[in-house]
Amino acid sequence: MARAALQRRLSWQVAEVVDSIAETAHVRSLVLDAPGWTAHRAGQHVDIRLTAEDGYQAVRSYSIASAPAEGKLAVTVERLDDGEVSPYLVDELRAGDKIEVRGPIGGYFVWEAPLGGPLLLVGGGSGIVPLMAILRQRAAVGSDAAVHLLASWRTADDIIYAAELERLGALDGVEITQTLTRGTPAGWSGRSGRIDRTMLAEVAWAPDAAGLSFVCGPTGLVEAVATALVDLGHAAAQIKTERFGPTGG
Repeated sequence: MARAALQRRLSWQVAEVVDSIAETAHVRSLVLDAPGWTAHRAGQHVDIRLTAEDGYQAVRSYSIASAPAEGKLAVTVERLDDGEVSPYLVDELRAGDKIEVRGPIGGYFVWEAPLGGPLLLVGGGSGIVPLMAILRQRAAVGSDAAVHLLASWRTADDIIYAAELERLGALDGVEITQTLTRGTPAGWSGRSGRIDRTMLAEVAWAPDAAGLSFVCGPTGLVEAVATALVDLGHAAAQIKTERFGPTGG
């Protein structure tokens, strides 16, 4: 029974796009209807497969952006100009189109309400996607876990989920800090510069607290943040990381 269930969960299935939402000029969220989809956990990812008319196939993995409690499947995709898959997903795919999906995948970089907090969520660019799933799940189930999101962006125009982050940041127990690495516009109230040890020391939960840190983004950022947290006294076992690099998009 368990093996059959696993095979069903990891089988390719057809999903229909029911909504396509522009997050930034280069990032789009796709809400998918996959009738055979198995409920996921916040932090997991999904494989997407595209098949060309000549039979050529390309597969890419994308973090799931939606909270399990929302009862839907959504991914957020950043367009890589030289990519094979992301330009089509961001620029061409619209409501009513169909793609193949497989998942959910992953059991390490996940959070569920019984795990509680405090939580430190650190993301760079599109690395915020699985962290947003965690934030959304916390809100959807009414968790009171204390959480601090530290997000790094190149510019203010690159901020994904800007309006929603503002709403979530107003919830009790939620703090959101954003930093820009390539200059700040007039009126910017956040931070500037790359995430470093000093910034982490100011926003992280106390090392002796029974909390968790989730770090997602480019390899360099993830490694630097994880190293800094350990230097600050956080146990490596309490730091969960997920990184991405050039994959062909």
